Amino acid sequence: MLLLIPLLPLLGFLVNAAIGRRLARAASAGVALAAMLGSLLASAWAVLALAGLPEGSRAIVQQVAPWIESGALAAPFTLRLDPLAAVMVLVVTGVGFLIHVYSTAYMHDERPSEYARYFSYLNLFAAFMLVLVLGANFPVMFVGWEGVGLCSYLLIGFWFTRKSASDAGKKAFIVNRIGDFGFLLGVFLIWVAFGTLDFQEVAGLAAQAPPEAAFGTVSLAALLLFAGATGKSAQIPLYVWLPDAMEGPTPVSALIHAATMVTAGVYMIGRNAVLFAHAPIALGVVAAVGVATALMAGTIGLVQNDIKRVLAYSTVSQLGLMFVAMGVGAFAAGIFHLYTHAFFKALLFLASGAVIHALAGEQDIRKMGGLKGELPVTYWTFLVGALAISGVPLLSGFFSKDEILWKAYAGGHTLVWAVAVVASLLTAVYMFRLVFLTFHGSRAGASRGLAEAGHDRASGGGLPHAGGGGRLHDAPPAMAVVLVLLAVGSAVAGYIGVPAALGGSNRIEHFLAPSFAAPGVAASGEHGANLAEARGEMVPGSGPQGEGGLAHAGEGGHGSDDHAAELGLMALSSGVALAGIALAAYFFLRRREAADAVAARFAGLHRLLLNKYYVDEIYDAAIVQPIRRGSERALWKVVDEGVVDGAVNGAGTIVSGAGAALRRLQTGSMRAYALSIFVGVVVILGYYVWR
Repeated sequence: MLLLIPLLPLLGFLVNAAIGRRLARAASAGVALAAMLGSLLASAWAVLALAGLPEGSRAIVQQVAPWIESGALAAPFTLRLDPLAAVMVLVVTGVGFLIHVYSTAYMHDERPSEYARYFSYLNLFAAFMLVLVLGANFPVMFVGWEGVGLCSYLLIGFWFTRKSASDAGKKAFIVNRIGDFGFLLGVFLIWVAFGTLDFQEVAGLAAQAPPEAAFGTVSLAALLLFAGATGKSAQIPLYVWLPDAMEGPTPVSALIHAATMVTAGVYMIGRNAVLFAHAPIALGVVAAVGVATALMAGTIGLVQNDIKRVLAYSTVSQLGLMFVAMGVGAFAAGIFHLYTHAFFKALLFLASGAVIHALAGEQDIRKMGGLKGELPVTYWTFLVGALAISGVPLLSGFFSKDEILWKAYAGGHTLVWAVAVVASLLTAVYMFRLVFLTFHGSRAGASRGLAEAGHDRASGGGLPHAGGGGRLHDAPPAMAVVLVLLAVGSAVAGYIGVPAALGGSNRIEHFLAPSFAAPGVAASGEHGANLAEARGEMVPGSGPQGEGGLAHAGEGGHGSDDHAAELGLMALSSGVALAGIALAAYFFLRRREAADAVAARFAGLHRLLLNKYYVDEIYDAAIVQPIRRGSERALWKVVDEGVVDGAVNGAGTIVSGAGAALRRLQTGSMRAYALSIFVGVVVILGYYVWR
């Protein structure tokens, strides 16, 4: 059953890639949708079977075939479903299926061959992500890891005739190769250190030793793996590819940001939780990079004007919060936020796609406004997503984000918690800046955008969209249904993680607990000290909590004082979210001139944020151009032309010259040949006479 989960999307890819250009649009879409729906049903069936197993032995393993066997190294192609993989496969297939449905309308104007190519790539993307999630060892994970990198390149550059799209695809591919080099080195080091590449065996061996007090082999291996995570999950310093990924179709952006590629790094750390928990220095780096990324991306998102680019920096910031959770040892909280984020980030991207669809491709929010009445379904669903990501109480983002903030604070990481709270404030501000500038205010901006797109509504001009028609239109039915379903998910998905402080039992944490424990460690009840040590989770009153230190204990035993503190922090973070919305309402709804005045007052800072801290320019000047110049002057001119071409051309010159010299002996004169024979005979005889 496990093999069917990635196999069905792979078969969908093969069909559309092979014969899709000869199929009608409906047939191409039907193949892709059937493949994803089948994968979703297989996933649900497998997860139900998993849930029926005893809590301490929830794992389903399928060895598909022998694979890599060389000396002591044996890495079979094995799939493994445990609680962590169960959450991920449901996210990938569930949200992925909805994005496929949405795409049938969004991409309807593409030629049939391009339509089939799009769905073939989309199916392949899901297939590789599912291999990544289900892989029981590093080599199988790496197949999926590289596969999603390939698919991101194909889909970001889907409209490859547009230079910006092809450049963005290449940028994503190259930046990820940098991180993947570190990831591979980490895998090699793990093989050298542990003699195995199986996740369960590595966790078991790592758990036998105490956490490293100083920087050692485990810390180095964890940091090398994290280098790969910074590429896939767009963290400092390798985040620069993700904002440019907006060049692809909007459903692709939703799939990358919500359900597939960018979640891979977070998942990989969760899969290796025991290893990371035994490397406190590496965990500190993960937390520091995560919180710095969350803050940096949040500040950039405040001033961006492309609707999808704002959401892209929002994703970078939210991923930073997930890494904060991983870095403070709250692995379940990080996966919980990954799960809720999949709903509201997919919703936000797809709703923004509906706006772009209605406005004939316009993405500049300064040219929008007053769309609330024209696009009611899009507006209300987008609003739900914005409220959820901002952490407004009782929506999904409130539960998962507050869990991260509470774990950071309770673990003694006060500075990390404070910066994360500021990042949460920025999230509320820039998300509702987006809401107010896009949907509220006057119609002047929207009308200007339409006019510049070549559609004058006053003269009866129509806007092209999937369903045809001549008026500014809300999302077509296929898109609208998906938006509503994702809005419902964004509202209620968090209720599987209601904390004890609010009267819940945090069921997702208890469900995930065995995945973060070493094999053979009890993972039920209060989790126990051994499990907590393997997980590296930190709770108040459980031991020393100096700077960067780990205090180990279970999470099940919070007292009333802890509940009071947690409720107080919830109230604070809720107030921060509401304050951010209020600030956005003041500057971008009630007094937009005030926002312009602040931008003018701090023009230098505004320019810095608008240009994204000039990171791309710095990378280009410090890395790209020196490599390009070195490649041209040294590798091309000296090595390629001088050495390689010189050797090849030199050999040809020698042979040609020798041939030219020998040709002079072939005169065609019989007398000359006879004379040469006579002279040769005389010389030879003379030589023998002389001897």
